[in-house]
Amino acid sequence: MKNIGVIDIGGTTIKFAVWQGNELVACLAKPTPNNLPDFYELLTTQVNQMKQTYPLSGVAISSPGAVNQKTGVIEGASALPYIHNFEIQSVLAAKFGLPVSIENDANCAALAELDSGAGQQAASLVFLIIGTGVGGSIIINHQVWHGAHLFGGEFGYALSNDRETVSQLGTAVSVAKRYEVATGHQLSGKQVFELAEQGDGDAKAAVQVMCQALAKAIYNIQYSFDPERIILGGAISNNPQLIPMLNQAIAAIRQRVEIASIKPEIVSCAYHDQANLRGAVVDFNQMYPTL
Repeated sequence: MKNIGVIDIGGTTIKFAVWQGNELVACLAKPTPNNLPDFYELLTTQVNQMKQTYPLSGVAISSPGAVNQKTGVIEGASALPYIHNFEIQSVLAAKFGLPVSIENDANCAALAELDSGAGQQAASLVFLIIGTGVGGSIIINHQVWHGAHLFGGEFGYALSNDRETVSQLGTAVSVAKRYEVATGHQLSGKQVFELAEQGDGDAKAAVQVMCQALAKAIYNIQYSFDPERIILGGAISNNPQLIPMLNQAIAAIRQRVEIASIKPEIVSCAYHDQANLRGAVVDFNQMYPTL
């Protein structure tokens, strides 16, 4: 039975687990260090503890940032500047004494859905993560499409209108901000959604802007990449009203664009807290298929 150490690096906590058989075991989380030496010490200590109980074949890592798998460098930026712009993969492999894979966290989440979640039996999919901004991942022929500059799937950068991006308009955070501007009341995005369901006009208007931005983005994604499935992640994906609202908004777009014959298939993600860990394992197995 192959055992893989798994690490999910987050800005606040780092999750650790062992993939054994077909499940995650020995799961725990530790606060994320604020400097590189402590980061190395934490990861090395945890991996050594895993090795005492499980014969590890390697270590799979989910990380923020634009991961360049050809060079082993985490490019771009994140809340952890000390992990960027040097060959961190080879350093960690030397410290662990094991093969190491590293992939971007959104790409890991998409791989988890592809492997055993909402994207099963699909060769191509797009994963949209709706959080404080909008991010995502593109899977083509079961492989992550990273793009020429490692920006594949960064849908939040796309313009939704002449001035504002999808990230600026298409999140629950932006819903709350619009409602506050309109009413002067500070509420969470979830609370604004609840008010919208009760018929509050300002809340409905704030939610509609979000739905229109996401619907336009999904429509454009469908006709740019033509994935078999578009999977929604992030806390808002748990809202049972979201997909019906998006389908309604997309139907309106398709009525305006008469040649738009394809109706995007939108589904909610299957995995939440474990998505990055599970997807890191999928990435490891793709990188080291013979181990």
